[in-house]
Amino acid sequence: MHNYTDLIEKLQKDFSDLQVYENEPMSGHTTFKIGGPADIYVEPSISQVVPLIKLLQKNTVPFMVIGNGSNLLVSDDGIEGVVISLAKPAAAIEIEGTTIRAEAGAMLSSVANQAADAGLTGLEFASGIPGSIGGGVYMNAGAYGGELKDVLVSVKVLTDDYRIVEYKPDELDLSYRHSSLMENGGIVLEATIKLEQGDAKEIKARIEDIRNQRVSKQPLNYPSAGSTFKRPKGYFAGKLIDDAGLRGYTVGGAQVSEKHCGFVINKNNAKCSDVLKLMAEVDDIVFAQFGVHLTPEVRIVGRNIN
Repeated sequence: MHNYTDLIEKLQKDFSDLQVYENEPMSGHTTFKIGGPADIYVEPSISQVVPLIKLLQKNTVPFMVIGNGSNLLVSDDGIEGVVISLAKPAAAIEIEGTTIRAEAGAMLSSVANQAADAGLTGLEFASGIPGSIGGGVYMNAGAYGGELKDVLVSVKVLTDDYRIVEYKPDELDLSYRHSSLMENGGIVLEATIKLEQGDAKEIKARIEDIRNQRVSKQPLNYPSAGSTFKRPKGYFAGKLIDDAGLRGYTVGGAQVSEKHCGFVINKNNAKCSDVLKLMAEVDDIVFAQFGVHLTPEVRIVGRNIN
């Protein structure tokens, strides 16, 4: 492990109100409840992000930016360097007419609920997605027939050379669970969304309907990262896994959910290694039976992930 004593002192000096956590278990910051320690973990405000990243790059310290950790599987060996979480302090939401501006850390569910309160329709699909706006843009989050790209007007992104650039959705190559940020880098700081005026009562009924569907179909009583695999062209991952006889298939503490085969759940204090082994075996078995490979939708990060 790298010695970060000098860096921690510098962070505490330059960012007086920034809490700096050492060897912070990532299991507490992912919906999978899995992951070894981050060498350093911080939760800056949006205004602190640029100076913080400049400082880390100047000192050649590796870093990673996360939101709510709802699509992350973190290595048992943790994450090297600094994890910058935008989940809490960078979560402001502003509504003006039919336009919503939300900072990267704002939860998609919070934005959808505030939109509903304001009688704005178009974001109901996102009401049950457990991720943040930043992560949602990064992977063009979607559910129940809607995707973020349908309602986005612009996105503020911090580029690798410290410029804050405003992108239109069509400049981000948004497609199924994909944006160009995945290849080109860049950190989402803020998103602007345009909705339509609707009936608050009807909008809330739709959100309630989506909530009931999720509760009835998804294993929400266990930690997971949502859909584990992307939808293969022409198929549904969950159906392939089920048809391969893998409902309830278990490795260590990880299990293919008996309620919804598209979810791998942390059934019993699963390790990252359990989940990875399970995912590999599921892919092998599905491929052997149907000739279709399953690609992870969950992002796998951290030390010694090969």
